[in-house]
Amino acid sequence: MEMSAENKEGKKRLSPLKVSAHRYLWVVGAFTLLGVVGGYAYYALIGCQSGGCAITSNPYMSMAWGGAMGYLLPDFFVKKNKEEEK
Repeated sequence: MEMSAENKEGKKRLSPLKVSAHRYLWVVGAFTLLGVVGGYAYYALIGCQSGGCAITSNPYMSMAWGGAMGYLLPDFFVKKNKEEEK
């Protein structure tokens, strides 16, 4: 599992790790769970004092947005191994 690759000019760049579909689901699930916990932590620690903030005034909205961000974030770091899907 190597994270660096070379482009056409021979310069090294970072590329996502390729993992099995089973491991990919675990990674996405872990990031989503961390996002939900982070969303609640943001609500509890920072939140909205006036109650007029659409996301941070409600713990469920903060947790939903955190979970959504956690769900989307792993694609920058991990990709499914295409050879395994066939």
